[in-house]
Amino acid sequence: MEQRALLALMVFSSLIVLAETNDQKPAVEIYSLHVDCKVTSRFAHTVITSRIVNRANESREATFEVELPKTAFITNFSMSIDGEVYPGIIKEKAAAQNEYDSAVSQRQSAGLVKITDRKLEQFHVSVSIAAASKVTFELTYEELLKRQLGKYELLIKVRPKQLVKHFQIDVHIFEPQGIHFLETDSTFMTNELTEALTKEQNETKAHILFKPTLEQQKKNSELGETLLNGDFVVRYDVKREATAGDIQIVNGYFVHYFAPQEMPVFPKNVIFVIDRSGSMTGRKIEQTRDALLKILQDLRQEDHFSFITFNHQVVEWKSSLLPATEENVASAAALVQTLTARGGTDINGALLAAVGVLDRAEGLPEHSVSMIILLTDGQPTSGERNVEVIQENVQKAINGNYALFCLGFGFDVSYKFLEKMALSNGGIARRIYENADAALQLQGFYQEVATPILMQIEMQYPENSIEGLTKNNFKLFFEGSEIIVSGKISNELDLLPVEIKAQSHTSNLTLKEEANVKEKEQVFQKQRYIFGNFIERLWAYLTIQQLLEKAISAQEEDQKALEAQALDLSLRYSFVTPLTSMVVTKPQQQEELANKPTEADNEKPRKLPAGAGVALRSGRLADRWRSELQSGSNRKRFSTVSRFRHAKIAQPIASEHPQLLLQLPRQNERICLNIDERAQTSVPLLSDPEQGLTVMGKLGDGINHFVQFDISYVNPPVQIHVYTRAILVSHNNNNNWLSWTTSTSSTIQGLTVSVEKEKSVTASLPDTVTVKISLVRFPEDFLGLYFLNTDRFSDKVTGVLGQFYSKAQFGSNSNNDQRAVERLLRVSGSEHKVSRLYKKDYRLESASEPVSCWSIELTP
Repeated sequence: MEQRALLALMVFSSLIVLAETNDQKPAVEIYSLHVDCKVTSRFAHTVITSRIVNRANESREATFEVELPKTAFITNFSMSIDGEVYPGIIKEKAAAQNEYDSAVSQRQSAGLVKITDRKLEQFHVSVSIAAASKVTFELTYEELLKRQLGKYELLIKVRPKQLVKHFQIDVHIFEPQGIHFLETDSTFMTNELTEALTKEQNETKAHILFKPTLEQQKKNSELGETLLNGDFVVRYDVKREATAGDIQIVNGYFVHYFAPQEMPVFPKNVIFVIDRSGSMTGRKIEQTRDALLKILQDLRQEDHFSFITFNHQVVEWKSSLLPATEENVASAAALVQTLTARGGTDINGALLAAVGVLDRAEGLPEHSVSMIILLTDGQPTSGERNVEVIQENVQKAINGNYALFCLGFGFDVSYKFLEKMALSNGGIARRIYENADAALQLQGFYQEVATPILMQIEMQYPENSIEGLTKNNFKLFFEGSEIIVSGKISNELDLLPVEIKAQSHTSNLTLKEEANVKEKEQVFQKQRYIFGNFIERLWAYLTIQQLLEKAISAQEEDQKALEAQALDLSLRYSFVTPLTSMVVTKPQQQEELANKPTEADNEKPRKLPAGAGVALRSGRLADRWRSELQSGSNRKRFSTVSRFRHAKIAQPIASEHPQLLLQLPRQNERICLNIDERAQTSVPLLSDPEQGLTVMGKLGDGINHFVQFDISYVNPPVQIHVYTRAILVSHNNNNNWLSWTTSTSSTIQGLTVSVEKEKSVTASLPDTVTVKISLVRFPEDFLGLYFLNTDRFSDKVTGVLGQFYSKAQFGSNSNNDQRAVERLLRVSGSEHKVSRLYKKDYRLESASEPVSCWSIELTP
């Protein structure tokens, strides 16, 4: 019988290892499993490492499964089989899919990631390992923890299904504001396992370690069954003062947390719009009744409410909103208990009726919050059935006056339709999963929105000193949640001022705060176990999330602009998002794709009702943008967002690559650098003595591009010579030639050199800048150099290219906005006039699509 080992683990994730065997000790054995989670100011960085050995005398298959939060982004994955490393490469989704389709045109694959739960998605990869061989899987993902109902929660589902010799879970938490409370809980803990759990905590730090021995894991001493089967939960919150929140700063990036407490709650005017069509029959309508009966009990006396139920007919319970008195609540409960399901689904009529009730309402509290909560399980089949028309009708009727929350029950509903409608009207959408706890899901959602304490929140920062600011205006704030704003400090500031304006139930609020930049920077400098650029990555994560959310309800032209920005950041920071894919290469050059699924991807295929026009966005963005470029449509609109990738729509198509392309540190600007073509000898591109890194380059004869790069490391003493025909890695007089025609990897004392077949070579060393070189085959063979993790460069970095990472700054002038075509750039004491041009980007798969950059000519 084929034997396999499956592992799954999550922080907000689950860990499952299956081993099918009749023996006490599995043939495919997981002998080590380590989960290392570092939470720094709510930003969680999780690394899962599993080591497996095949003790059989023939090949066996090992399968690695990790369930991770839907809100997390995978950032890295690798397999190491007998010392050979197979890294995952993150690419633009459209390009990766096209490449994959052409490589596997004769077969289909379900992909490596799928949604498995309302909170989780599963990463899955399997590989065949030879007898007596070992494989190490390592997966890294990151997410920003969301505060809900006054706490942050890390949930680890533990289900190994076998005894693991070295089993360990580490959770490190660092919260500069101070830890208000911290608790752990478990559904499988015994007295013996309790001894394996330790918790250390001081004012700002906590370390939770769970490290059971083999004996502690056993159900009994005779059988090899494990006790580890259930939930392991960490919950905490931070200390807060009655101020304008807390600001934290690292490497020029800031994050601002704001979560006011003990404020009066706004009265609510809420209309529940409940689907009672035929598809709600049975368990769904029963769970809806149970949830609504409990929600009615949670209404506050100062709240006003009403019900609208609908199938093919729309029925208003009352013609107006009623106060939540004991008598009215009891009357509503009697209605709820009589709800039955039959007929069609008139979503348009029901929502317009709800807006009408709110528009006509009289005698409501002067300072109150009005909202509509829609629960439906299907497509519109009665009345107006075109979902785009329904979205337009509802948005026009609401006109920004009320918030609309949409709950989709099950998988027959169009989540895209509900999500766009909710986001267009100041609310959110949520899928309710058809599980035993569906009623609890409904109640939990209501509790999140039941206590609004602020309206019209504006987070204000100095305009001339902040770049890349994330969303800073919020319609509502609910008690127990948190507002997070992040950005880049572009100018040298001693103090970062912030002003918050908002409406509370009793008054208009203005809160002010100033953060001492140097003092805030010092908070994190001595925290050695913290990953150093976490606020920059938090900023990128938050920006991508908000761009994708904003794109859902945007017009088509703006939608492409927002998606282009999100794609650019996803590639720059190596995030697997809905716009990117991770290409996982296995032995024998087999490739699989890891895509980021969305909630809308998790629906049953269905036939839409007649007249229902659902506007589906293509996953292959590059193809769609390219076709619009060729048609020349919408150019006027796109010219207003010229700093992003699609900005070239308003410009001539670029015809060439730059010799060098880089991103200025702490500035959202690209530089295209060209060196005098007469420089045929080696060009000193970069040298950083503190990083122990030197890079030289050589231009080709007659093609005006680089055809050779020489990368030298001090520790370990390794030289990497990259040519257009091959790569030579030299160490201690040993030479190892790597071919461009094969994806491969080699590691020397921690330095990993990875080749992606016919695409790129990457040199990475812990705590050191990553060097990446792209191979361009058309029209002439040449190489393109760029760097990742550039915040690790020291102030001593020099060279033709290196000087830009320490000594480059745009001059201040009136033309320093995105529409300028010329600017002054100061580099190492010299001023250069730079021009905005459009060039092909050798870093991207879709290199035919030009990017905007500031072009400069240099002579070494």
